[in-house]
Amino acid sequence: MPTDTRYQQLRRQLESLTTEAFRPELAEIDRLPTVELARLMNAEDATVPAAVAGQLPRIAEAIDGIAERMAAGGRLVYAGAGTAGRLGVLDASECPPTFNTCPGQVVGVIAGGPGAMTEAVEGAEDSARLAAEDLDAIGVGEADCVVGVSASGRTPYAVGAVEHAGRRGALTVAVVCNTGSPLAAAARHAIEVVTGPELLTGSTRLKAGTAQKLVLNMVSTITMIRLGKTYGNLMVDVRASNDKLRARSRRIVALATGAPDEEIEAALTATGGEVKDAILVLLGGVQAQEARHLLAASGGRLRDALLAAPAEDTPGRHPGA
Repeated sequence: MPTDTRYQQLRRQLESLTTEAFRPELAEIDRLPTVELARLMNAEDATVPAAVAGQLPRIAEAIDGIAERMAAGGRLVYAGAGTAGRLGVLDASECPPTFNTCPGQVVGVIAGGPGAMTEAVEGAEDSARLAAEDLDAIGVGEADCVVGVSASGRTPYAVGAVEHAGRRGALTVAVVCNTGSPLAAAARHAIEVVTGPELLTGSTRLKAGTAQKLVLNMVSTITMIRLGKTYGNLMVDVRASNDKLRARSRRIVALATGAPDEEIEAALTATGGEVKDAILVLLGGVQAQEARHLLAASGGRLRDALLAAPAEDTPGRHPGA
């Protein structure tokens, strides 16, 4: 337990944070009808996108740095505690099925380990040392990018992760919801999305959590677009691991090529279900093996592979190709 002096220090720190501010005008919201509470909460949430919009230049700058390192073989690592840590793990876990990323290419580390996804781990977020150990366990180095996520910007685990990653030469990014935080000061790229006091005092799983989710969506999605994981707005690197995704794969090939169903099925069969390869077979007029070689030579970028394909004007080629 904190000493009395330490407790007073922590209390003063909390009182100074925008995300922890008390709103007297909401002191009796528990008396409101449910529909009024829902309207109030919805109105609060509607302010979040504008707060994110104010940070778009910083978000874009961080994404360009992340994409550059990932293109050279580096990894994207999220680090945080509590809600922030869970959001990082969630975003990382969605990259393999959505973008067919390799295992370990996008990683989420959370204070207290995997068990902290569902249960609080006492004291874990207060340890910068544990953050350093978690990053060392996955071998974070100068090729990598570490994004520290913390609503307050003061969580020792997130701050420790970014500071340790910086010492290892990694590119560092902070995603915070207060200004002038230690986490922002420690990172090369500071994204400060100030969402203001919460509906429930200090409950940063609300607006702050929503803002963090929006920013992490941008970080991973736009990075993958920059890495050639999409073709236009089509998820051509989708991993077809279930019936829904297999149906989506066929639809993506159809949207990209305009080919009839029988040709799509033949192309997907010849390429082992690989969407990019099937599109290249249909639009580039090449065989499956050549499609694999062209994609490998272009770093997996379908547009570049299409430019390198011998067929200039394949019938049925999508106008956006």
